[in-house]
Amino acid sequence: MSDVSAPDEFHALRPRLFGIAYRMLGIRADAEDVLQDAWLRWREADRASLQSADAWLVTVVTRLSIDRLRAAKRERQAYTGEWLPEPIVEWHDDSPESILEKASELSVAFMYMLERLGAEERAAFLLRQAFDYDYGEIAHMLGKSEAAVRQMIHRAGDRLKLERPRFEVPREQHLHLLEQFMRAAGSGERGAIRALLADEIHAIGDGGGKVPSISGGFYGGDRVTNLYWAQALRLKDQLRYVLVDINGEPGLLRYFNGRLESAQSFVTDGQQIVAIYTVRNPDKLARIAQTA
Repeated sequence: MSDVSAPDEFHALRPRLFGIAYRMLGIRADAEDVLQDAWLRWREADRASLQSADAWLVTVVTRLSIDRLRAAKRERQAYTGEWLPEPIVEWHDDSPESILEKASELSVAFMYMLERLGAEERAAFLLRQAFDYDYGEIAHMLGKSEAAVRQMIHRAGDRLKLERPRFEVPREQHLHLLEQFMRAAGSGERGAIRALLADEIHAIGDGGGKVPSISGGFYGGDRVTNLYWAQALRLKDQLRYVLVDINGEPGLLRYFNGRLESAQSFVTDGQQIVAIYTVRNPDKLARIAQTA
């Protein structure tokens, strides 16, 4: 395998490699650092002896991601409030940032739940669920027996089963509901906002200790309605929502006086919104603000 082909092969696999690293780490810069380390190893590898560039690179990226996630989890123990992944916003269908293999396994809600898993458990579960690798391949990538991998994935599935959204909502339905909510929240129509929110809605915010965020979030349709209604009442024409794709699903960017204030992701049952995940930490919004 010639040196000339190395960048081409790596570039061809880059979306998948980034997708794995991002799903593991939840921070774009960390995922890019993993890919840079993987590229340096790939450049020095004896590629002529490799049976599969895909398998080799996925293995390297997965193991690097596991190591980095273990360190990140220690840091996140000191994180102020709830931790949500850095949102990836797509402005166009042909965005070069697209990593939408199984977008349901990329959503902010799903990645928030993945935080409950250990690093190796998370890697095994993602490689199986989001990227369709078989148990034998995953066992080789993680350096474990196939039986151990099956057990890890089964255990991870059990731990997440009660947490995963129970609803499979078509994209068009999700989008229509969000358009209605955007109009209601933007204009401050309290009754219209409340009608779109489930009674047991949970709104979770990530301020990272840099901007205000309620620990544990808000529960209940009335409380969440009052939050959006009060913001519209206070900000009026300074409030603006923009409909975008966030982590592969319709979401909203919210601007206060022209400044990006948050990126919001939504879980719906097709009729009402049942959960809202709001990233307000300015560090996690910086790249979005630069490209808006």
